[in-house]
Amino acid sequence: MFNLLKIFSSNSNESEIAELQKSVDEINAIESHYASLEDEALSSQTDLLVEKYENNQSLDEILNDAFAVVRETSKRILEMRHFDVQLMGGVSLHQGKISEMRTGEGKTLIATLAVYLNSLSKKGVHVVTVNDYLAKRDALWMGKIYKFLGLTVGCIQNGESMTLEYETDSSNLILIDCPRSEAYKSDVVYGTNNEFGFDYLRDNMAQNHEEKVQRDLNFAIVDEVDNILIDEARTPLIISGPAPDKTQDYKRFSMIASKLNTVTDYQLDPKRQSIAINEGGIDKIENILKIDNLYSEENQIYSHLIDNAIKANEFYKKDQQYVVRDSEIIIVDEFTGRLMEGRRYSDGLHQAIEAKESVEIRRESITYATITLQNYFRLYKKLSGMTGTAVTEAEEFQKIYKLDVIEIPTNKPSKRADLADQIFMTENAKWNAVANKIEELNKDRVPVLVGTTTIEKSEFLSKILRSKNIKCNILNAKQHESEAVIISEAGSPGSVTVSTNMAGRGTDIILGGNPEKFNNSDEWDIAHDQVIETGGLYVIGTERHESRRIDNQLRGRSGRQGDPGTTQFYISTDDSLVKRFGGDRIKAAMSAFKWDENEAVENKMISRSIESAQTKVEAFHFEIRKTLVDYDDVMNTQRDVIYKLRSKALLEFDLSEDVLEFVTEIINESTNSLDINDEMETINRIAFLRNFFPEDSIKKIIEEKDLSANLLIEESKKIYKDRQNMLTEEMSKKLDSQIFLNAIDSRWVEHLTMMDNVRQSIGLEAVGQRDPLIQYKKMGFDMFKDLITNIKTQIASDAIRISTIQKNRIDQNRYKTIKQNFQYEQTKNNMQNASNSSNNDSNLSRRDRRKLERMNKKKIKKSI
Repeated sequence: MFNLLKIFSSNSNESEIAELQKSVDEINAIESHYASLEDEALSSQTDLLVEKYENNQSLDEILNDAFAVVRETSKRILEMRHFDVQLMGGVSLHQGKISEMRTGEGKTLIATLAVYLNSLSKKGVHVVTVNDYLAKRDALWMGKIYKFLGLTVGCIQNGESMTLEYETDSSNLILIDCPRSEAYKSDVVYGTNNEFGFDYLRDNMAQNHEEKVQRDLNFAIVDEVDNILIDEARTPLIISGPAPDKTQDYKRFSMIASKLNTVTDYQLDPKRQSIAINEGGIDKIENILKIDNLYSEENQIYSHLIDNAIKANEFYKKDQQYVVRDSEIIIVDEFTGRLMEGRRYSDGLHQAIEAKESVEIRRESITYATITLQNYFRLYKKLSGMTGTAVTEAEEFQKIYKLDVIEIPTNKPSKRADLADQIFMTENAKWNAVANKIEELNKDRVPVLVGTTTIEKSEFLSKILRSKNIKCNILNAKQHESEAVIISEAGSPGSVTVSTNMAGRGTDIILGGNPEKFNNSDEWDIAHDQVIETGGLYVIGTERHESRRIDNQLRGRSGRQGDPGTTQFYISTDDSLVKRFGGDRIKAAMSAFKWDENEAVENKMISRSIESAQTKVEAFHFEIRKTLVDYDDVMNTQRDVIYKLRSKALLEFDLSEDVLEFVTEIINESTNSLDINDEMETINRIAFLRNFFPEDSIKKIIEEKDLSANLLIEESKKIYKDRQNMLTEEMSKKLDSQIFLNAIDSRWVEHLTMMDNVRQSIGLEAVGQRDPLIQYKKMGFDMFKDLITNIKTQIASDAIRISTIQKNRIDQNRYKTIKQNFQYEQTKNNMQNASNSSNNDSNLSRRDRRKLERMNKKKIKKSI
């Protein structure tokens, strides 16, 4: 079956390439026409193409001309002409597909074709990169094409935003600071996935329409698409604020975890990165804490704290998953090896690691807005991407994003030799073999790039090499500032570069070294030819990664654009991945054959079993990401409703009808079931009415014993209309808009906190043979209905209550002052309520308290 699928996939790709070739032939046929145009005539083509689009010609109909214009412009401005295979990649990007192209095939240049074509709609194009450096580099570099053709270019960075402009009295282009909204108005905007995503969330927290910066999300091209849409997608984007301080708890539980034993007190599941505390461990923890039941409802926070403390000890190691720099824990990206400045593990895990390392413990946070990268990028009307490694994840791209992957042929045949894995019985034997191989290659002046999986191992290997008097450059997260310099020299004759995954993406290793370091081009030609003669760049992998894509990215550093090169992996049965999936069995088999541990094995069956292990890990991570999407889809539907309601309020439409509708609905709901003869019910109802009416109105109602809905609704409408008459129409709209935003934001933050609590505890439903996702959807639906009711109640209450403040006002200015004071107090109270939503039930109505109590009971059920 697998072979049949592989054949089908191969045939499908070939037929797509054949279709793309037709477009390439048509573009080539008109190339000479655009080559004959003067610069001014060429640059004016943009206006002509925009006019065609506005006259109802589709982008597909003007594709050939647009691509031919970009190709000719690039040839003149950058002295780079798009190859035919690059035209194929550009067409597939425009079609909303993922173009897989080998390293060195010019993906950055390919993107200009689809970017230019889609920018003609004047709806905006976002080019998404993996870091700020590449966003700025590409905006300056490729921006030369766009500016020549009359387009505007913006660049979004962490903490700054810019547009590309010509220097005064100069043809030089520079990035100039500008307001973020101005950058987003550009035809083409470069930025990282995080910046685009967080700007979307911030836009939906804006307090007035002018604060919003993004336009509608039209078309995005994602560079290194597998890294952003798959590797990064396991971590949602979150905007948060500080939560109550639990510093002492983290220190206390870090101490408790250090007293537990991995053999007698708990078991580890390295595959799932989870722990299970056994009876002995539970007894020990309960004795230390002096409690009866670690897993009772009132002690659930303890079980969460101890889980995190143990995970911090067992699964998160210094100089592997994180580094300590300036008394701060900084995460190391497991896929790129780069430091993830500003990123923190969520759910208290980061604080547990800080406690373990005895550095300052920063407080946890409360979520104000969140979205997964999957759901953010699915907001774009059209999405495409490019990478050198996507085929292995084609199923996920299709299932999650509805994106097809197409393999684009290389411009020149590959000359790279991928040698069979060298498999050793012990890790020590592997490292010795790697060092000996590097020594052998270094004597022949062959440039070598060595890939390691952690900072610790890169430094370990460098010590071995230094002991052999082999000079080497180390490239890991600790030397990230020197990355560009180190990479530029990695192709020099005799150079040895030991790197973590950092060298696996976005790096261009030139055989012969950096041409700028040579006195003249002849010297560089000599160095370049020398490296070619010795076989090109030799890449050594010292361990298989969990993902085949990361291995392929390392291989891809060698043999770019038809250059020669060699790659080989050195593996031991002690390696993390091999150990997790049968390494002991492989070692036992080698021992049974009395295999010399210093001798390498080249065994296809072992290599296949390692690839099978990688496939299993990839499938496991896929399930994690899919589960994240499934759960966030529940939130996504709710988020869409809330953001649309918020957008309506932000635009300051006339909301008076909505206010009166909410007032009518809430009062009807509150009085229909009222038993006037029930004294307790009457007292509670009067307390509820105090949210709406001034004391004199309530006294009148009590005296007349008239709690009918009609009377209360009419009284509410009268108070609201009186307020409208006292204000200008504009002031009234602004006031209602602020009331809506305050209610939506404060209740939404509370809702996010409660949904997160449910999400954390919902796994226990599986114990009762219930599908946790289905239960989450049911509970989420009920909680969302309550959210909408609470929002309406708060809007109705605030709208009437603010209308009764200082009833005997003198003029509009005095009323405006009162209104501003109310807004300040309301905002302050909302933020306070959001921060204490789980501990401050007394601020809720009796009805809300009942619902919250019901939800708390659902969170953890001891006997499901």
